[in-house]
Amino acid sequence: MKAAQAAAVLAVLILTGLVGFARGASSAPVSRLVIATGGEGGVYHALGTAFARAARHRWAADTAVLTTAASVENLRLIADGRAHLGFATVDSAALAVRGEGPFGQALPIVALAGLYDDYLQIVVSADGPIHEIADLRGRRVSTGSAGSGTEIVAARVMEAAGLDLDREIHRHRLSAAASAASLGRGEIDAFFFTGGLPTPAVAELARDHQIRILPVGRLVHGLQAKYGEVYQLRSIPANLYSLAGEVTTVGIANVLVVRADMPAAEAQALTALLFEAKATLNAAHAEARRLDHRTALVTFPVPLHPGAANYYRESKVMAAGSGS
Repeated sequence: MKAAQAAAVLAVLILTGLVGFARGASSAPVSRLVIATGGEGGVYHALGTAFARAARHRWAADTAVLTTAASVENLRLIADGRAHLGFATVDSAALAVRGEGPFGQALPIVALAGLYDDYLQIVVSADGPIHEIADLRGRRVSTGSAGSGTEIVAARVMEAAGLDLDREIHRHRLSAAASAASLGRGEIDAFFFTGGLPTPAVAELARDHQIRILPVGRLVHGLQAKYGEVYQLRSIPANLYSLAGEVTTVGIANVLVVRADMPAAEAQALTALLFEAKATLNAAHAEARRLDHRTALVTFPVPLHPGAANYYRESKVMAAGSGS
């Protein structure tokens, strides 16, 4: 489906010539870059740190990597001008664009690229009594950091499962790293986290403790009916965390976002760097291997920045002209 969407978007870009900036725009200097990522132990933080390193190497830019609660906080930081670039799940970004959910008004947010899919991971101890989401009733559960995309997904998944997030669990709001540590110490019974695979904090926990991830793939159809196709059915392979078997779960796309008023040349340069630095990003986390020109321009329902659109249009035209 993403490939078909990408082809349609590319056709519009080429036929309409959305923008007509000079071909050398990708070399435009970026002197200062603040990147809003996520908590330590998450993929956002790993990739954001690597991207900052690439920007320093490429432009000798002054960079800063912010450790945050991830999606919701990142979107607010960018809208307020306290960060230039950030990571977010597409469901959170869509709420920001519309001014819904945790956002009191529409935020001036656009995307540079679709990145990779997050996987909802509801983690429990393998030797415990929790085998499915209904078993969370009455348990101590972390639903992610306050201001995170994980909180949004956790609330929607719990609702789809017929559970009241505020009344039927003892709720904690912890980061991925803090959640994993708390589960390992027996201080909580389960935690939600949305992240790329493998999520470093979950992988570290699985090295010392046998874990189980709860299957929630059956809830995807209901989530799509209510919230659209921002949610997809995905599977976590058994060998990833030494699980007893493959687990079906909810997948959510990630997007790289900026303010809508970022200069087009800067947006194009940052988008180009994303692909030029792919080896650096791959070394930071394996999810970077999923970066692909053909699907990165699919960011719906979050608008694509015109500078990024120009980068994709030109890179496709150049690739076609070279026969690659």
